[in-house]
Amino acid sequence: MNTTVTYARPELLQVADTVARDKGIDRDEVLQAMEQAIQKAGRSKYGQEYDIRAEIDRRNGEIRLLRFREVAELIENEATQIPLAEAQHLNPEAEVGDFITDPLPPIDFGRIAAQTAKQVIVQKVRDAERQRQFLEFKDRVGEIVNGLVKRVEFGNVVVDLGRAEAMLRRDELLPRESFRQGERVRAFVYDVRQEPRGPQIFLSRTHPQFMAKLFAQEVPEIYDGIIEIKAVARDPGSRAKIAVISRDSGIDPVGACVGMRGSRVQAVVGELQGEKIDIIPWSPDPATFVVNALAPAEVAKVVMDEEQRRIEVVVPDDQLSLAIGRRGQNVRLASQLTGWDIDILTEAEESERRTEEFRNRSQMFIDALDIDDVIAHLLVTEGFSSLEEVAYVPLDDLADIEGFDTDVAAELQERARSFLERRDHEYEQRRRELGVSDELAALERLTPGMLVVLGENNVTTLDDFAGLAGDELMELLEASNKGGAKLSLDEANTLIMQARAHWYEDDGKHATTAAQE
Repeated sequence: MNTTVTYARPELLQVADTVARDKGIDRDEVLQAMEQAIQKAGRSKYGQEYDIRAEIDRRNGEIRLLRFREVAELIENEATQIPLAEAQHLNPEAEVGDFITDPLPPIDFGRIAAQTAKQVIVQKVRDAERQRQFLEFKDRVGEIVNGLVKRVEFGNVVVDLGRAEAMLRRDELLPRESFRQGERVRAFVYDVRQEPRGPQIFLSRTHPQFMAKLFAQEVPEIYDGIIEIKAVARDPGSRAKIAVISRDSGIDPVGACVGMRGSRVQAVVGELQGEKIDIIPWSPDPATFVVNALAPAEVAKVVMDEEQRRIEVVVPDDQLSLAIGRRGQNVRLASQLTGWDIDILTEAEESERRTEEFRNRSQMFIDALDIDDVIAHLLVTEGFSSLEEVAYVPLDDLADIEGFDTDVAAELQERARSFLERRDHEYEQRRRELGVSDELAALERLTPGMLVVLGENNVTTLDDFAGLAGDELMELLEASNKGGAKLSLDEANTLIMQARAHWYEDDGKHATTAAQE
């Protein structure tokens, strides 16, 4: 048996305890760093090719320096391996795969070795400290933290959080906001991530959730879950909108957030450098929510397009500038808050547009069906907007129009269907002239009018069509006045995916052929 050479260094344990306490890391991690430093110094003295390991006794600080050699039948590296026969001479129970350890004498640390050891310990302790910081803050994303400004670098603020440093970048500061060294700062932790230089904690004072968390600190009902913040939209430093709902019918969510004489909202406004805040009652009904979000402007009427998530808002003429806001701020924030695209019209503009639509639709029916303006006006008034509707609605729907009977309704449907057949025949001829392929024409939901629009825009093959994006296809069709040339975004995307199907089929054929070869 080999006798291990040891030497007690109880002061090592004291140093480890002190470093661990000061840096807030585990004592064992500090001792592991010391072991690696001693190990590195040992390899520097005895040779880098040897497998030399150091152990520090956790009870009395004794240091053991050992050379490890693996027992092997075939020796590839004499420095780290030992033949089985030789190993069994030293230890009769040794088997292949075991390790034979040889004690090494204590190291007299020279200046270079000591400096190297110190660098290893410092680096390992720094790595352990960074890992501790990451583990501590990775679960604090979404919280508000308080800190002191440590330094300002090119407008970016480095914040001392006590046990870690964080970065508050210039673009995450409120406009015209500046901090000096030593000032207190409150900010929102929006990201914590590992980077080559260590864990980085990123703060923000412009994030919408910063304002939401400030309200949660000022309003006990939000903290307790009685009032919920459903959405936030901010123009940092200028104006914001926050939508709230109460789970207790006896508590007014807006009043609770405003507080007595505005005390609660003013506390948040003060932290945000005077940012004006509109507190809005949230509603599950999109139309009601959008009307609330446009406050303080009054709304006369809304028209929704659920497929496009677009809503048209009609306001009195004198409310237009208030609804839009300075540089479009009010309508932009309302759109962010609700998630709907909002178009603002005055009552005069809406009336003028409705009159123009009425006139255009009436003229379309007059030209296509060869009818007088009285019948055309009746069709438009009853909500008919296309020839397809007239041609294919149940006959009774037409006959029920005041002044119509079954004969008139049947005649109108016959004229509409004849017109559509002639138009589609012309579109079919035009489609062939433009070179639009039969494969593309075979896609369901693509009408003859749509195929002509595609051909006029140089989309003539299945591959051309498959290369389009859904919104791009919609724009092409919406820019046309060809009958029926309209699709929703979902329909457009579905058609494009159908057109791309042959790409994957071709890939499968190529893969099968390659496998057979």
